[in-house]
Amino acid sequence: MSGSDLSSKKILMVIAQEGFRDEEFFEPRDVFEDAGISITIASNTMKEATGVLGGTAKPDVTIGNVNITEYDAIVIAGGPGSRKLLWPDKKLQKLVAEAFDLAKVVAAICVSPVILARAGVLEGKKATVFKDPASIKELLDGGADYENEDVIIVENVVTARDPTAAEQFGEAVLEALEEM
Repeated sequence: MSGSDLSSKKILMVIAQEGFRDEEFFEPRDVFEDAGISITIASNTMKEATGVLGGTAKPDVTIGNVNITEYDAIVIAGGPGSRKLLWPDKKLQKLVAEAFDLAKVVAAICVSPVILARAGVLEGKKATVFKDPASIKELLDGGADYENEDVIIVENVVTARDPTAAEQFGEAVLEALEEM
Protein backbone atom coordinates (compact mmCIF):
# COMPACT_ATOMS: atom_id res chain seq x y z
CA MET A 1 0.00 0.00 0.00
CA SER A 2 1.17 3.47 -0.78
CA GLY A 3 -0.50 4.70 2.38
CA SER A 4 -2.61 7.21 0.48
CA ASP A 5 -5.59 8.65 2.34
CA LEU A 6 -8.70 6.67 1.49
CA SER A 7 -10.89 8.22 4.18
CA SER A 8 -12.90 10.21 1.62
CA LYS A 9 -13.86 7.00 -0.22
CA LYS A 10 -17.25 5.31 0.05
CA ILE A 11 -17.89 1.60 -0.47
CA LEU A 12 -21.23 -0.09 -1.04
CA MET A 13 -21.07 -3.60 0.42
CA VAL A 14 -23.75 -5.99 -0.83
CA ILE A 15 -24.84 -9.08 1.12
CA ALA A 16 -27.62 -11.61 0.64
CA GLN A 17 -30.49 -11.29 3.11
CA GLU A 18 -29.72 -14.78 4.38
CA GLY A 19 -26.76 -17.09 3.92
CA PHE A 20 -24.01 -14.56 3.21
CA ARG A 21 -20.53 -15.87 4.03
CA ASP A 22 -19.53 -14.14 7.28
CA GLU A 23 -15.78 -13.95 6.61
CA GLU A 24 -16.35 -12.52 3.14
CA PHE A 25 -18.32 -9.63 4.58
CA PHE A 26 -16.74 -8.97 8.01
CA GLU A 27 -13.03 -9.34 7.09
CA PRO A 28 -13.09 -6.92 4.11
CA ARG A 29 -15.34 -4.56 6.11
CA ASP A 30 -12.72 -4.47 8.88
CA VAL A 31 -9.99 -3.73 6.29
CA PHE A 32 -12.10 -0.88 4.86
CA GLU A 33 -12.94 0.54 8.30
CA ASP A 34 -9.25 0.42 9.31
CA ALA A 35 -8.54 2.57 6.22
CA GLY A 36 -11.18 5.07 7.36
CA ILE A 37 -13.54 4.30 4.48
CA SER A 38 -17.27 4.98 4.80
CA ILE A 39 -19.32 1.79 4.30
CA THR A 40 -22.96 1.41 3.32
CA ILE A 41 -24.55 -2.06 3.47
CA ALA A 42 -27.11 -3.02 0.83
CA SER A 43 -29.27 -6.13 0.70
CA ASN A 44 -32.52 -7.44 -0.74
CA THR A 45 -34.59 -5.97 2.09
CA MET A 46 -34.01 -3.78 5.14
CA LYS A 47 -34.41 -6.73 7.55
CA GLU A 48 -31.33 -7.81 9.49
CA ALA A 49 -29.23 -10.10 7.26
CA THR A 50 -27.86 -13.37 8.64
CA GLY A 51 -24.61 -15.08 7.69
CA VAL A 52 -24.07 -18.84 7.43
CA LEU A 53 -21.92 -18.76 10.58
CA GLY A 54 -24.51 -16.73 12.53
CA GLY A 55 -23.15 -13.21 12.06
CA THR A 56 -25.69 -10.46 11.43
CA ALA A 57 -25.65 -7.11 9.68
CA LYS A 58 -28.32 -4.43 9.34
CA PRO A 59 -28.65 -3.13 5.78
CA ASP A 60 -28.61 0.66 5.33
CA VAL A 61 -30.38 0.53 1.98
CA THR A 62 -32.10 -1.93 -0.35
CA ILE A 63 -30.35 -2.81 -3.61
CA GLY A 64 -33.19 -1.18 -5.54
CA ASN A 65 -32.69 2.17 -3.76
CA VAL A 66 -28.94 2.57 -4.34
CA ASN A 67 -27.57 5.53 -6.28
CA ILE A 68 -24.22 4.10 -7.40
CA THR A 69 -22.83 7.55 -8.26
CA GLU A 70 -22.49 8.15 -4.50
CA TYR A 71 -19.90 5.36 -4.13
CA ASP A 72 -16.33 4.67 -5.21
CA ALA A 73 -16.73 0.90 -5.12
CA ILE A 74 -19.27 -1.91 -4.97
CA VAL A 75 -18.13 -5.02 -3.08
CA ILE A 76 -20.28 -8.17 -3.09
CA ALA A 77 -19.85 -10.90 -0.45
CA GLY A 78 -20.45 -14.54 -1.35
CA GLY A 79 -22.09 -17.48 0.37
CA PRO A 80 -25.00 -19.78 -0.52
CA GLY A 81 -27.44 -16.87 -0.14
CA SER A 82 -25.69 -15.06 -3.00
CA ARG A 83 -26.42 -17.90 -5.40
CA LYS A 84 -30.10 -17.93 -4.40
CA LEU A 85 -30.85 -14.23 -3.82
CA LEU A 86 -28.20 -12.14 -5.59
CA TRP A 87 -27.34 -14.07 -8.78
CA PRO A 88 -30.82 -13.53 -10.29
CA ASP A 89 -31.16 -9.91 -9.06
CA LYS A 90 -31.46 -7.75 -12.20
CA LYS A 91 -31.26 -4.51 -10.17
CA LEU A 92 -27.92 -5.64 -8.73
CA GLN A 93 -26.62 -6.59 -12.20
CA LYS A 94 -27.63 -3.14 -13.46
CA LEU A 95 -25.86 -1.48 -10.48
CA VAL A 96 -22.68 -3.45 -11.19
CA ALA A 97 -22.75 -2.57 -14.90
CA GLU A 98 -23.37 1.10 -14.09
CA ALA A 99 -20.53 1.16 -11.52
CA PHE A 100 -18.21 -0.43 -14.08
CA ASP A 101 -19.24 2.08 -16.78
CA LEU A 102 -18.47 4.91 -14.32
CA ALA A 103 -14.97 3.41 -13.72
CA LYS A 104 -15.71 2.60 -10.08
CA VAL A 105 -14.14 -0.41 -8.37
CA VAL A 106 -16.31 -3.49 -8.88
CA ALA A 107 -15.45 -6.42 -6.60
CA ALA A 108 -16.91 -9.81 -5.68
CA ILE A 109 -15.76 -12.88 -3.75
CA CYS A 110 -16.61 -16.60 -3.69
CA VAL A 111 -19.70 -17.34 -5.86
CA SER A 112 -20.51 -13.64 -6.30
CA PRO A 113 -18.19 -12.97 -9.29
CA VAL A 114 -21.04 -14.68 -11.18
CA ILE A 115 -23.00 -11.43 -10.68
CA LEU A 116 -20.16 -9.53 -12.38
CA ALA A 117 -20.23 -12.04 -15.25
CA ARG A 118 -24.00 -11.69 -15.61
CA ALA A 119 -23.60 -7.88 -15.58
CA GLY A 120 -21.21 -8.17 -18.53
CA VAL A 121 -18.15 -6.69 -16.80
CA LEU A 122 -15.85 -9.74 -17.00
CA GLU A 123 -15.83 -10.02 -20.80
CA GLY A 124 -12.22 -10.67 -21.87
CA LYS A 125 -10.88 -10.29 -18.29
CA LYS A 126 -8.98 -12.71 -16.10
CA ALA A 127 -11.18 -13.53 -13.08
CA THR A 128 -11.59 -16.09 -10.33
CA VAL A 129 -14.60 -17.59 -8.54
CA PHE A 130 -15.40 -20.31 -6.00
CA LYS A 131 -14.21 -23.56 -7.52
CA ASP A 132 -17.49 -25.27 -8.33
CA PRO A 133 -18.63 -26.22 -11.85
CA ALA A 134 -21.75 -23.99 -11.92
CA SER A 135 -19.83 -20.86 -10.87
CA ILE A 136 -16.95 -21.50 -13.27
CA LYS A 137 -19.40 -22.10 -16.13
CA GLU A 138 -21.15 -18.79 -15.38
CA LEU A 139 -17.82 -16.94 -15.56
CA LEU A 140 -16.91 -18.61 -18.85
CA ASP A 141 -20.41 -17.89 -20.22
CA GLY A 142 -19.82 -14.24 -19.26
CA GLY A 143 -16.67 -14.14 -21.38
CA ALA A 144 -14.19 -14.26 -18.48
CA ASP A 145 -10.80 -15.92 -18.65
CA TYR A 146 -11.16 -18.14 -15.54
CA GLU A 147 -8.07 -18.64 -13.36
CA ASN A 148 -7.98 -20.67 -10.13
CA GLU A 149 -6.26 -18.03 -7.97
CA ASP A 150 -7.00 -16.46 -4.57
CA VAL A 151 -7.46 -12.88 -5.78
CA ILE A 152 -7.26 -11.27 -9.22
CA ILE A 153 -7.20 -7.54 -9.95
CA VAL A 154 -7.72 -6.39 -13.55
CA GLU A 155 -7.99 -2.61 -13.81
CA ASN A 156 -10.98 -1.67 -11.59
CA VAL A 157 -12.33 -5.24 -11.25
CA VAL A 158 -11.41 -7.42 -8.25
CA THR A 159 -12.46 -11.07 -7.91
CA ALA A 160 -11.60 -13.54 -5.13
CA ARG A 161 -12.11 -17.29 -4.79
CA ASP A 162 -13.24 -18.18 -1.27
CA PRO A 163 -13.38 -17.28 2.46
CA THR A 164 -9.66 -17.98 2.97
CA ALA A 165 -8.92 -15.03 0.66
CA ALA A 166 -11.34 -12.60 2.40
CA GLU A 167 -8.73 -10.34 4.04
CA GLN A 168 -6.52 -10.38 0.93
CA PHE A 169 -9.66 -9.50 -1.08
CA GLY A 170 -10.26 -6.46 1.15
CA GLU A 171 -6.65 -5.34 0.67
CA ALA A 172 -6.98 -5.79 -3.12
CA VAL A 173 -10.06 -3.54 -3.15
CA LEU A 174 -8.04 -0.86 -1.30
CA GLU A 175 -5.26 -1.26 -3.87
CA ALA A 176 -7.75 -0.81 -6.72
CA LEU A 177 -9.22 2.28 -4.98
CA GLU A 178 -5.74 3.80 -4.67
CA GLU A 179 -5.31 3.41 -8.44
CA MET A 180 -8.48 5.40 -9.18
